[in-house]
Amino acid sequence: MTVTAFPLHWPVERPRRPSHQRESSAFGTSMAKARDALFKEVDLLGGRNVVLSSNVPLRLDGRPYANFPAIADPAVAVYFTYREKPMCFACDRWNKVEDNMQAVRKTIEALRGIARWGTGDMLQAAFTGFTALPAPAAARDWQIVLELQGLLLPTREDIDQAYRRLASKHHPDKGGTAEKMAEINRARAEALQFLEAA
Repeated sequence: MTVTAFPLHWPVERPRRPSHQRESSAFGTSMAKARDALFKEVDLLGGRNVVLSSNVPLRLDGRPYANFPAIADPAVAVYFTYREKPMCFACDRWNKVEDNMQAVRKTIEALRGIARWGTGDMLQAAFTGFTALPAPAAARDWQIVLELQGLLLPTREDIDQAYRRLASKHHPDKGGTAEKMAEINRARAEALQFLEAA
């Protein structure tokens, strides 16, 4: 499964919360603190190969900017490997990106508590719901999804323009579905990989 840190790569099997149902939280944390604490919590759990995916642009080190202005879709999804299994924690309940990060961090912290206070089988049972499911086997070719099949070698600009055009039509905030947006995200990531290899 190809996961992008930017833009948001929402897990296909998880439904999205409608934007009008998002809430304000009482976490009161900054973006930098929430981001860094989340990475630390995954590390304490023993997670590896972490990808924090959101609609916040990335710094040169691959982490989201801490001082980026509010965005329309504040959801986050955190992908990592835990004991050789792909995991995904995702949250779009709150109005701010940092609050969704904090919610994921607190969830992982609670699961670490199960490991400390409970039994190993309880932790494994709890993690079952967070296993990142593979994309459907019959995924469509990226050129078809991005409607670029007429171009032999599309440029980065071609890919970005196609992505923006399709995202503006199919994003859940615009009346589209999470599944369609996930397919568009996957296609963009594959197109960029193809471009790098060409």
